[in-house]
Amino acid sequence: MSPRPYQLGKRQRQIDESRQRVIDAARARLAGADSYRTFTVEAVAKQADVAKATIYYQFGSKTGLLEALCDALAAAGGMSGMPAAFSDPDPVAGLLTLVGVFSRFWAEDRCVMRRLRALAALDPEVGAVIASRDQRRRAALDVIVGRILGAGEPQPRSHTREELLRTVCMLTSFETFDALAGPDRPMTEVAGGVIRLIEAALRRNPAFGPQSGGAIDD
Repeated sequence: MSPRPYQLGKRQRQIDESRQRVIDAARARLAGADSYRTFTVEAVAKQADVAKATIYYQFGSKTGLLEALCDALAAAGGMSGMPAAFSDPDPVAGLLTLVGVFSRFWAEDRCVMRRLRALAALDPEVGAVIASRDQRRRAALDVIVGRILGAGEPQPRSHTREELLRTVCMLTSFETFDALAGPDRPMTEVAGGVIRLIEAALRRNPAFGPQSGGAIDD
């Protein structure tokens, strides 16, 4: 006889609760003043009060756990707003929408974001996850930059597009928002400054003009 539906539902709830407890423990571990320096599966399991095998069963690896944590931060930080940037007929407006999305995401848990990125330089597994996330941001920006430049005549040279893409990637990075916000300002408050820097970069780009789709006025 197969298990009753309510038994299966109860089991799934237990799995979901355990999974969330692990993600919460990983986030708390990173937020700790010193504990983030020893971010390991064993340490997270202890903090979540689960067996280490449970983490490997649910997430597969430390990398899987970090990916799940980043997914949770993205959901809480409003990354679901990204599609609106691509549906906007004005690519410059879409780019500025992305700035707002990124600012809210970076602000979701500034301490954890900062420590994840610090650990990325020291821990290859963390580094791989952060590099993958940064590549996703770059890919999204590449689509928008391509739309901005693609309508111009003549077609921009590849190095011109790459230069603008690198500039926009740098300006929308956590490090830029973190530096502009300083120790006291909320990161969402510096979005306007980032937008002004992007507008300046667009004005200076030789491939950008009124025909490029959404010129920036002086």
